[in-house]
Parts: sequence; C-alpha cells; structure tokens
Amino acid sequence: MLLNAEVQHEIEQFLYAEAALLDEHRYSDWLELFTDDCHYWMPIRQTRLAKQVDQEFTRQGEMAFFDERKEDLKRRVTKLESPYAWSESPPPRTRRMCSNVRGIAVDGDEITIGCCFTFYRCSLDADVDWFVGRREDVLRRGEDGFRIVKRHIFLDQTVIVAKNMNQFF
Repeated sequence: MLLNAEVQHEIEQFLYAEAALLDEHRYSDWLELFTDDCHYWMPIRQTRLAKQVDQEFTRQGEMAFFDERKEDLKRRVTKLESPYAWSESPPPRTRRMCSNVRGIAVDGDEITIGCCFTFYRCSLDADVDWFVGRREDVLRRGEDGFRIVKRHIFLDQTVIVAKNMNQFF
C-alpha cells in the first residue's frame, strides 16, 4: 500500500527521531512515544524446512524474547536509568538504522507500517552485537503526532550471541 508523500515523510521522520532517542539513551522520552494500550513483542525464530516456513516464528502467547505492555516497558526503562543497571555501565555505544519504510494498512487514525532495521551495539572495548530484522508497527495519529500502538519485531538471527537482551528495538 502506498502512502502519500507527506505521510510517508512524517512516518520516516518519526522513526528516525525515535531511533535517535534510543541511541542517546533518552529512554523515558522514548517511552512517551508509546500509547498506554501498546504491545511490544519479539517472537523467537527457529530454523525450519521450506515447507514449514509458516512455523518459523513462535506465535503470540508462546515463548518470546519480549511480550510486553506499557507497564513492562516502564519497568525496563526505570531499571536502565537507575545506577543499578550494571550491564549498562558504562553505557553502550549504539546506532539504530531504519529503512524500507512502507505502508501496509490504514484503519481510521491507525497506520500499520513495515520497516527493516539494523542495530549495532558496542560495549567496553570489544563487545559488539549486531541485530538485523524487520518490524511491523501500528502508529496512531493524535493531536501531538504519532504514537506507537503495536511493535512486532522479527529478527533475522536464530541464535542470539549477545550477552544480554536489555535493549529496545
């Protein structure tokens, strides 16, 4: 589905600003981009035969890396911003890139979009993590701009070698 050029630009700018908030470790500001009824979900990917590709990801309600509501995200933000987030001290250097933004559906004031992402994280001197995948977001337009209603994250990796999964995608 094609979005008009103005809406496409607005959505892309929203996603770029969101990535900047995370890369600047402004987690509380980032959390404000989510609606109170949001759902943040990252299923686990499993290698399957070609005829089983529809079973590649766990389903909602099954095991997932993240299956969170706003209160869960808020708890993680509080922890990351506390002096007790030892895995984040010193803070990692991160860079999030978002591309191939496309409209999937429009339903009233909600727009479902898809995008691809690359996420780089470097901690200390040599700990480097790369995450690559795609996202499906539902954005709700309000008086003050877009808010994230739903974020579903699909990693390309089946094996996660990172030391922790406390980052946001």
